[in-house]
Amino acid sequence: MEKWPLGVFASIDAGLGVHLEVVKELGVPTIHLHAPSKASRTPEKASEFTAKLKKMGITISVVFGGFEGESYADIPTTAKTVGLVPPETRAARTAEMKEIADFARLLGVDIVALHVGFVPHDTSHQLYKDAVAVTQEICDHCKGNNQRLHLETGQESPEGLLQFHGDVDRDNLFINFDPANMILYGSGEPIEALKKVGKYVRSVHCKDATWADKPGEEWGAEVPLGEGDVGFENFLSTLKEIGYDGPLTIEREIPQEPARQKEEIGRGVKLLTELRAKIL
Repeated sequence: MEKWPLGVFASIDAGLGVHLEVVKELGVPTIHLHAPSKASRTPEKASEFTAKLKKMGITISVVFGGFEGESYADIPTTAKTVGLVPPETRAARTAEMKEIADFARLLGVDIVALHVGFVPHDTSHQLYKDAVAVTQEICDHCKGNNQRLHLETGQESPEGLLQFHGDVDRDNLFINFDPANMILYGSGEPIEALKKVGKYVRSVHCKDATWADKPGEEWGAEVPLGEGDVGFENFLSTLKEIGYDGPLTIEREIPQEPARQKEEIGRGVKLLTELRAKIL
């Protein structure tokens, strides 16, 4: 596969990604797949889906886990509901994430990813220890499938993410770097963060955002690629600097407006194509 193939976040029957027909129409060769609903995670559906992808000339690079009950309405709600950190849902979601990893294996995909959730800054906090333990458990399950686990950036500072990565201490744990999330959550300047965690970055989301008036207290705003504060020429130059050569996967989360979503992703494809030709 060529260096930096373009990608897009996609879904089959659940999640925020565009549908495969849109991926095909945009001429994008790779996808990050939002894990489908439980009813679709069967060997029969996996065979059917892989055959369809082969026919369309599309490759899945990462399968993303997401869970019922997660809400990104605001930062406090995200902290309470997202990922494997909230104690009330952890056991069920841990079991489901293992099922998602097993489904990814049926699809022939060796990377699964997720937002682990808001990990406490205090490493002596019980929730921090629990987050480390559950991430180790998921990593060990993935290891049995010859898979890697990627944690998506956003909720932690780069320093916090490196601390957590070191405490989990698993050789199949890596990072999915989303520069816009650093801005949306107010957790760090994205280019500097990428340089700090770069040796663990094995997948990326190309998404853009503008800073909130009170970063870390209020959401920033997601905007079309190239219209925010990330600075994508600088972002791609830094990816080259750290030696990243995987897909550039566009994520644009406006599923309630499919026509606008498709048009904005199309413009993102054009921008990344131009920048890739300039930088590589």
